[in-house]
Amino acid sequence: MSSMLASALRTLPVCSARAAGGFARSFSCSSQLQTAAQPKTKKTLGKSGVKNVVVVEGVRIPFLQSGTSYADLMPHDLARAALQGLLTRTSVPRDVVDYIVYGTVIQEVKTSNVAREAALGAGFSDKTPAHTVTMACISSNQAMTTGVGMIAAGQCDVVVAGGVELMSDVPIRHSRKMRKTMLTLNRAKTLGQKLSLISKIRPDYFAPELPAVAEFSTSETMGHSADRLAAAFGISRVEQDEYALRSHTLAKKAQDEGWLLDVVPFKVPGKDTVSKDNGIRPSSLEQMGKLKPAFVKPYGTVTAANSSFLTDGASAILLMAEEKALAMGYKPKAYLRDFVYVSQDPKDQLLLGPTYATPKVLEKAGLTLNDIDVFEFHEAFAGQILANLKAMDSDWFAQNYMGRKAKVGAPPLDKFNTWGGSLSLGHPFGATGCRLVITAAHRLKKEGGQYGLVAACAAGGQGHAMIVELYPQ
Repeated sequence: MSSMLASALRTLPVCSARAAGGFARSFSCSSQLQTAAQPKTKKTLGKSGVKNVVVVEGVRIPFLQSGTSYADLMPHDLARAALQGLLTRTSVPRDVVDYIVYGTVIQEVKTSNVAREAALGAGFSDKTPAHTVTMACISSNQAMTTGVGMIAAGQCDVVVAGGVELMSDVPIRHSRKMRKTMLTLNRAKTLGQKLSLISKIRPDYFAPELPAVAEFSTSETMGHSADRLAAAFGISRVEQDEYALRSHTLAKKAQDEGWLLDVVPFKVPGKDTVSKDNGIRPSSLEQMGKLKPAFVKPYGTVTAANSSFLTDGASAILLMAEEKALAMGYKPKAYLRDFVYVSQDPKDQLLLGPTYATPKVLEKAGLTLNDIDVFEFHEAFAGQILANLKAMDSDWFAQNYMGRKAKVGAPPLDKFNTWGGSLSLGHPFGATGCRLVITAAHRLKKEGGQYGLVAACAAGGQGHAMIVELYPQ
């Protein structure tokens, strides 16, 4: 299952600091991005009798490596900051918002409905309902499509969707034995009953249960799954490092050129204002090659350098019925069109969601791969991205695993994640989907395209894909 992508990556030059500029130019469609181009004229995907749902604006606070500036905060603090950033950017009246939906993965038990707590903290009306969804790395995708459904059904005109994750502080539990003893102790009525329970506590009861980014059904970490996937598709360590280096180099260029328009500054209480992502770090293949395998040791190919890092961050996006947005004087950025969710056996194909979702969403929208002007795919691991692109470009995989007659094809690199991706910008699990959508909208405007395709994998063998259509300029 050879791929033109893998072939292209094998020819990449070694990127030193001095060569980084040339590397970025070769992969960022710079000739198209220097000035805003005129969008192509294609059919619109609007459907008779179906409300058009538009993206008015989307923002995110800077995505930071866990354990840095956000370490002392709570998830609702980050979500509140994103919501406040959205309010500042759009000046939308708080009481106009009909509903708020947020996605998250690792929930803080004190704020289990983080959407509600963040909304109240950001000053939204206490009459505005809010709920939280979780679907692993596509949690904010689910939040957005929940909002799309509400608007399309006529239940709402204005929905704020978003996502948040704080990996700096995750719940660490007592062992189940200890929890059971403590709960029983709380119900004990006499001193004798309490002393009897305390006498049964053993040293091993105090061993904490540390969280792991692993599948409950298989007990396998996503890193192990990525290593297996890379091996199954013949993705070498060098190819993964080259792709990761591409992501960081393009993200650095986008950051330096001011293209990451969704980032809003956040004054961290008691600390300085954070204004940009801090995980973008172009290195060199030589330095990356020195790192040891992170999961399958000693022969694995997935390392810290070619994996997305644990990230803190939050995002928020303002969705409206088109007529409502125009009545309020807004110029929307994009339409959210057809979308699909897919699911496979997590023991076998945990991270191939984009491969399964892409052809389905294209068929649903009546488009082909050639109609797509920008691609924004979630980069959990470099090996995961490359395996998906190889699978998409394989007739054999399409016929034997997907029940399709032919492959959908691999997206061309000059349209693919040209402003960096999760490997470099960061991946706060619950917040990434909104970043993908608003980045697609900004790229469409800048590059003169009409259709963007957003796709992501998620734990549990699930995936999501959505068509984003540029709003008429």
